[in-house]
Amino acid sequence: MHYEGDIIRPPSEIDSILLQVTTGCPHNRCTFCGAYQDKSFRIKDDAVIEADILWAAERLRGMRRLFLCDGDCLSLPQARLVRLLQSIRTHLPWVTRVGTYGSAMSVGRKSDAELAELRGLGLSFVYMGVESGDDEVLRRVNKHGTAAQLIEQARRVSAAGMKLNVSVIVGLGGVEGSMRHARETGRVLSAMSPDFIGVLSLMLLPNTLLHAQCERGEFAMPDAQGLLRELREMLSATDIRSGIFLTNHASNHLPMRVRLPKDKAAALERLDAAIDGYVPIKSEWMRAL
Repeated sequence: MHYEGDIIRPPSEIDSILLQVTTGCPHNRCTFCGAYQDKSFRIKDDAVIEADILWAAERLRGMRRLFLCDGDCLSLPQARLVRLLQSIRTHLPWVTRVGTYGSAMSVGRKSDAELAELRGLGLSFVYMGVESGDDEVLRRVNKHGTAAQLIEQARRVSAAGMKLNVSVIVGLGGVEGSMRHARETGRVLSAMSPDFIGVLSLMLLPNTLLHAQCERGEFAMPDAQGLLRELREMLSATDIRSGIFLTNHASNHLPMRVRLPKDKAAALERLDAAIDGYVPIKSEWMRAL
């Protein structure tokens, strides 16, 4: 495979064919994110991508999932995405799931008919970074779009027949905005009703603007107890008809897999016990991105 730089993928794509279609992120201005600081956004040449597909066809016959890397491959022009998915179907017919990151910005640039076309060609799983449902937090961290726009585009992904996995970040509102961030994010998740919710806990990276703001005293990071209380508030405010609420990312203090709505009450009790010190939480040195 012709990989360039570090490859970013969701934890659940660990057993997937990783096909690098783009490098970097087309937005790349979020103050908390250091994932793509060393890359400019670029769509790789079709010939290179095709060569990687053919390489996978010879050597990766046992792998039934494929993930399009790096950031936001939905931002590709529709014709190129169609050709890409057709090639995957032709050369990797055993692949049963194709996933990608897709921002609200890139989804919004696709018509309903185009999303349906992509689903028909095998694109069945979209990961969308929501991060917060609080418009003030979204503005402050330079996240593209508003809560209302995030809800709208997430619903369009689901309406096209694709599975939707959204990520949110506990701690992104800082100490002062913690509970508002939690409640508003729960409200937005409820309106989206995604299939999966992946929760991360904020970790300040030295190469980010948010880290510099914290160093200058412009942002106060919640401690472990604050993050747990925020997570509890977010889960309490999340009301979806069916879905999985995951806190098993390495950045979190308390890994859980919560099937909503049936496991919600038990998960809240477990969080209460952790906040009160009766359930052990992950040590800081064990947390990672």
